[in-house]
Amino acid sequence: MPIIAPSLLSADFLNLQKDCDMLNRSQADWFHLDVMDGRFVPNISFGLPVIEKIRKATQKICDVHLMIEEPGNFAEAFKKAGADVLTVHYEACPHLHRNLQQIRSLGMKAGVALNPHTPVHLLSDILQDIDMVLIMSVNPGFGGQQFINHSLDKIRSLKKMITEKNLPTLIEIDGGVTLNNAASIVKAGTDVLVAGNTVFRSQDPEATIAALKKS
Repeated sequence: MPIIAPSLLSADFLNLQKDCDMLNRSQADWFHLDVMDGRFVPNISFGLPVIEKIRKATQKICDVHLMIEEPGNFAEAFKKAGADVLTVHYEACPHLHRNLQQIRSLGMKAGVALNPHTPVHLLSDILQDIDMVLIMSVNPGFGGQQFINHSLDKIRSLKKMITEKNLPTLIEIDGGVTLNNAASIVKAGTDVLVAGNTVFRSQDPEATIAALKKS
C-alpha cells in the first residue's frame, strides 16, 4: 500500500488544529508541508513558525517540500522546526550533492523534486544519495491543478533506474492526485501519494484517505 501524505496547503488555516487532529485519526502516514518563497515559484505559502506548530500537533512524519531558492541556507532551521524529510528542487540547487549531504548530516531524509520539464535521467549520477524523488505532476506553486499524464512515463523510467541500481529510494508524486487516478499512479511505481484538495475538499476526508491507501 502507498504512503499517503495529505498536503496541508489545502487545509483550513483558521482551523488547523482540527485538520491536524483529523489527519492523526486517519490512515494518513505523513504530513506534507509545502514551503513557497514567491521567487522559485510565483506564490508564497507558509514557513517555519507554522511548521513548528504542526510538529507539536502530530507524531507522524513531517514531509517538508521546499519550493524555494537557496534551500541550503534554511536546512538547519527546518530541522529545528521539525522536518523529518526535507526535499529540495533539482532546479534550485547548482550544488545538489552538497545540499543532500547537508540534509542527511542534520539527521533528515533527503529528497529531490523535479519540475514537469526536468527529465529523471539527470539524477542518474546522484540517485544513490537520494532517499526520495518527488516528481511534480503539476507545475509547482498552486494547488488544484490537473495531473500531467506524462508524469506516469517519468515514474516508470525512474522506477527502472532505482531497480537497476538496487536502491531503496522512494518515489513521491505531488499534484493532481485523485481517487480516479491514484491506482494507475501507484501501479506505475509510486510509493508516496501527496493529495491536497482531494482530501481536504472531500465530504469525508478520513474516508478519502482510506480509499487512497487502498490504491
